[in-house]
Amino acid sequence: MGSICTASPARPLTGAAAAAGQVSPRSADGAAAPPGGHPGRLLGWLSAVTIGVTGAIMIGASLVRHDWMFPLLPMPASGPPWELGGVHVRPAVVFIALWAAAALGAVGLAAGLLAVRRGARPSARMLLTAGLCVVAVLTVLPPVGSSDVFDYAAYGRIAVLGHSPYLVPPVYLRHMHDAFALSVPRKWQHQVSVYGPLATAGQYLAARLGGPSMARVTFWLKLFNSAAFAAIALLMHRMLRASPRWRLRAHLLWTVNPLLLWVLVAAGHVDTLAVAAGLAGLLVLGRQPVSGKVSWQRAALAGAMVGAAAAIKIDYVLFAAGLAWALRKSAGRLAAAAGSLLAVLLPGYAWFGRPAITALTSRQNALSANSFYLYVVQHDKRALTHIGLIAAAAALILTFLLFTRMPPGPSGRPAMRLSLFLSAAWLFLWPYQLPWYDAMVICLLVFYLPTWLDWLVLVHLAAGALPNMTGNPWRPINRLAAHIEYHLVGAISPLLLFTSAAGLLILGLAVRRRKPEVVLRSEFLP
Repeated sequence: MGSICTASPARPLTGAAAAAGQVSPRSADGAAAPPGGHPGRLLGWLSAVTIGVTGAIMIGASLVRHDWMFPLLPMPASGPPWELGGVHVRPAVVFIALWAAAALGAVGLAAGLLAVRRGARPSARMLLTAGLCVVAVLTVLPPVGSSDVFDYAAYGRIAVLGHSPYLVPPVYLRHMHDAFALSVPRKWQHQVSVYGPLATAGQYLAARLGGPSMARVTFWLKLFNSAAFAAIALLMHRMLRASPRWRLRAHLLWTVNPLLLWVLVAAGHVDTLAVAAGLAGLLVLGRQPVSGKVSWQRAALAGAMVGAAAAIKIDYVLFAAGLAWALRKSAGRLAAAAGSLLAVLLPGYAWFGRPAITALTSRQNALSANSFYLYVVQHDKRALTHIGLIAAAAALILTFLLFTRMPPGPSGRPAMRLSLFLSAAWLFLWPYQLPWYDAMVICLLVFYLPTWLDWLVLVHLAAGALPNMTGNPWRPINRLAAHIEYHLVGAISPLLLFTSAAGLLILGLAVRRRKPEVVLRSEFLP
C-alpha cells in the first residue's frame, strides 16, 4: 500500500498542509515512516510509564472513593461495584495524587504522540487490550471524579416513580426519604434534567435494573457508557487498520488516554453514548464519490444516528451540519437524512413536552468555574447577559476560518471534516467548558490529518481535566491541597483554556488558504 496522504501530481503538498503542521506524505503511513531511533524509543518508554502510573493512581483512588468523594454511596452487600472498605487514605493525599496523575497523563500522551511521529511502532493490539482492561476495571468500581452520574441516577429514579425529570428535581427524593436520599448531590439537587429524551430513557432503564440501590444504578449507567467507549475504540482499531501510525495515534488520543478514561469511564458521563451514536452517523455515509451522492439508505441511517446523538445531548446536533454539507448536492438524500433525524429527535421531546425543550436553554449564559470568560464578566457584568450569543457568533467565524484554510483531510469524508471544525470552535469558545465535552472533538480528530490541532486539543483537555479530577469532594482538605485547588481553578486552567482558544484562532489565521487543486487522498478508511 502507498502512503496515506498524497498530493495530486501537479502540485506538491505544501501551503495549508505544511503551515498546519501536517506530517509529510512520506512519513504518514506506517510502512513509510522512519525507523524508530533512540529519541523515539525513549519517548515511547516515557509515555508507557507515565500513562501506566496515571492509570494505577486512578484505579487506586476509585477503590477508596468513600474517603474523599461526595455524595455518600451505600454499597450493596455484593458487587459490583466494589471498593476497599477497610482501607482509608487522607483526602488531601488522594487529591494531590489525582492532580499529579492528570499532569503525568498529559505528559504521557504528548510523549506518545511524539514517539509515534518519530517512528515508534508499539503493538496497536497491545494498546487496545490495555485500554479495554482499564475500562473494565474502572467500570466495576464506584463512580469518581464527578457527581453527575448520581444526578443521572436520580433522574432515572424519578422517572421510575412516575414523574418527569424535566419537572421534578432530585431534591424531591430527599423530601420523600427515598432510598436515594443520602446519595443525591447537593450541588444540582434543584436542577431538573438538561439531557435529551434518549438519555432519560437510558437513566430509566438503569434505575429499573438497579432498583433501590444508588450504587447498582450508577453501575448500570457506567456499564452502558463503558460499552460505548469500548465500541468506539474497536471501531477505530478496525477502520484504521491499513495505517499502523494512524491506528496508534487513535489509541493514544482515545483508547489509552488516561484523561478521557477518567472523565468518561470512571465518572460515567453520558457523553460517551452521544459520541458513539454521532460518530456512527457520520461514518455510516461511507466514502462518498466525487458526485457527493450516497445511497438513500445510508443518508437516512446517518440522519437517524445523528438524531439519536442529539436526543442524548443536544450539543451533537452540530454533527447535522456536517451531514447537510456532505449531502448538499442531492436534495432528496438531504431530505431523507433530515427526515430521519427529526423522526428520532422530535418524538421524545414531544412526549416530555415544553419542560424538556425549556431545559435546553436554561444554561445558555452559564459559566463554568474555570471559564476564561470570568475575566470579562468581572469587568463588565452586563456581558454575562449576552455571553452565549457572543460565543456562538465567534465560534461560527472561527469555523469558517478553519474550514476554508485547513487541509482538506481524507477524501470522501466531508461530513467529518466540517463536524470536526464546528465542534472544535464551539467547544473551545463556549463559556461553559468541561473536560468530558472534549470527546466530541477527539472522536473526529483521529480520522483527520495530524496537525497542530492535535496539540491544541490535548492542551484543552488537560486544562479542563486538571481542576475537575477530584469532582465534588466532601471531606475537609489541608491547606496545601486547598491552595493548589484554588490556583488550578482560578488561574492555571482558565489561562490554558484561553491559550488553546487563542491557538485555534491563530491556526485558522496563519494557515495559508488551501488551493482547490491540492487534493489529499486517503487509503486508510474503507
